[in-house]
Amino acid sequence: MESLSVAIACDHAGFEMKEEVKKAFESRFFELKDFGTFSSESVDYPDMIHPMASAVNEGRYDFGIAICGTGNGVSMTANKYINVRAALCWKDEIAKLARQHNDANIISLPARFVSQAEAEQMIETFFTTDFEGGRHLARVSKISQLL
Repeated sequence: MESLSVAIACDHAGFEMKEEVKKAFESRFFELKDFGTFSSESVDYPDMIHPMASAVNEGRYDFGIAICGTGNGVSMTANKYINVRAALCWKDEIAKLARQHNDANIISLPARFVSQAEAEQMIETFFTTDFEGGRHLARVSKISQLL
């Protein structure tokens, strides 16, 4: 895995998984910025996801990791940004295809539905898989359109 700058954020349901992900990957990234939350006390996930997704949107980080109970809320929030393509992943193959076919730049994980080992494998796959381009490029370029 090449040196990457990565932003990470979660809600209370994803806190424990986020902390373990940091331990597993921190030394492998050029930079890892934790946008919170910083405990398992109940919070509103948009409060952490908006700043993280904004930073990825602006190109300050290569990738992002977003974690909540289902992965849905964090993904929906992150995808409000025009340059963000957050993919909800629950299997390793989904993480791989999100990168290959969709050029996803944020992986969203459902902490209540995947194990720590599965989450770490998906992150590894996500960060080591390249976008294929080609026939997928035209499709991806149609994703971010302001109405």
